[in-house]
Amino acid sequence: MQDETVIEHLRACGLVAPDETPRMTPLSGGVSCDVWRVDTAAGPIAVKRALPKLRVQADWFAPVERAESEVRWLRRVGAFAPGIVPTIVAEVPEEHLFAMRFLEPAQHPVWKDELIAGRVDPGFAAKVGEALVGIHAATANDPAIARDFDTGAMFHALRVEPFLLHVAQHDAEVAPRLRALAADLETRHVALVHGDISPKNILVGPGGPVFLDAECAVYGDPAFDLAFCTTHLLLKAVWLKPHAAELTASATQMAEAYRAGIAWEDADALMRRAGALTAALLLARVDGKSPAPYLTDEADRTEVRTRAKHLLTGRDAELYAGLEPLIAGWRDGRPSGGQ
Repeated sequence: MQDETVIEHLRACGLVAPDETPRMTPLSGGVSCDVWRVDTAAGPIAVKRALPKLRVQADWFAPVERAESEVRWLRRVGAFAPGIVPTIVAEVPEEHLFAMRFLEPAQHPVWKDELIAGRVDPGFAAKVGEALVGIHAATANDPAIARDFDTGAMFHALRVEPFLLHVAQHDAEVAPRLRALAADLETRHVALVHGDISPKNILVGPGGPVFLDAECAVYGDPAFDLAFCTTHLLLKAVWLKPHAAELTASATQMAEAYRAGIAWEDADALMRRAGALTAALLLARVDGKSPAPYLTDEADRTEVRTRAKHLLTGRDAELYAGLEPLIAGWRDGRPSGGQ
């Protein structure tokens, strides 16, 4: 879609005046979408459009209807927690495109950028855990929300296949464990899941975290969201070694804050699932379809792979599937929590 066509859609939505030609600036949209800042006469907005083929080396296609799912997630969460999501200002479903209120980077830096710059605040990570468990608690065991987010096919294409089944297909040693985790993910329908909770999709706002990029949203297992973000913090502890202690402390405080808000099911059971999924996702970020682009040192990749596979295949895998001992083992340089 050319820039002029995007502007025409914004005109049709009433966001751009007929005689106005606003400036469009491409923004970093990750691997799955195009994103622009559009400076209109009324102020800047962010415009996002889903791509049918993701920008990764492997062939990875996903339904573009995920844009509409993302809008539903943002609106649903915004209805009960407006401070933690951007405001939707327009949607063009037939083009899988939507516009949001633009949040200025000076007041809303990306959490990933803060971590890379060495500004690691475990207290902020705890706020992420609190906000995340609040979303899950507010949507748990709700049949109406489950019907609105019956998006298992998209979640399979964006998460289960590239992160779990792709690795299982190429690694017989861990295949049974990964396939079992995948099957459980696809049959467990508990709460509204974002599906891409990572530091690149969280802004450090004046009042706390702001969540972006909910295109993987599904009514599924809330443990996946906690595991996904924990995975990113632990990977960065390997990559950003001078800040490893603060990063693992961030993972710990996020997990503790999240656990404190679990009220819809047994907390131990959810944390065990989160631990197992974290081990699987750690392996996926070196051997899956979407490897962590910053893990370029082969020694770092080998470390992550070895420790993740030990957790998935070791004799104590079940015992140390809990998230807290997994984080403790990562912090202490042990492949598992008990050896």
